[in-house]
Amino acid sequence: MKINHPIVPCLWFDNEAEQAAYFYVSIFDDSAVKSVSRYGDEGKEFHGKEPGTALMVTFELNGQSYSALNGGPHFKHSEAISFVLSCDTQEEIDYFWSKLSEGGQESMCGWLKDKFGVSWQVVPSVLGKLMTDPSRASRVMNAFLKMKKFDIQTLLDA
Repeated sequence: MKINHPIVPCLWFDNEAEQAAYFYVSIFDDSAVKSVSRYGDEGKEFHGKEPGTALMVTFELNGQSYSALNGGPHFKHSEAISFVLSCDTQEEIDYFWSKLSEGGQESMCGWLKDKFGVSWQVVPSVLGKLMTDPSRASRVMNAFLKMKKFDIQTLLDA
């Protein structure tokens, strides 16, 4: 069955939804916070949030819609869900890696967690082509297994 609306990822936060949305839109062009709904006095015995605290934030990154919910401490982000950024140039990789990892945690093979615990993969757009070339795939894999942030030239040279 076809639906008439896009599928929108929703990120669950304890209290950081609004800060996270503004952080993300500051990094990506063609991005904006679209709306913020706020908790009122109603239901405080269930949600425990102060009136005026952001409840749901809708925002766009690079034209893609997202939601961020301040739902409490019940659920945490994990690497089981991540956002993949395919970058055409080393300049793009360096920019997004620097911005998204600031205050967060760098990992291996292009993975990082931002300061809100959301996982990202910052990868060169050419990686898929390199990994499906039987004559290069093993050398490329050996090269990137030693990397945190991807280096496109090292992968091309492999």
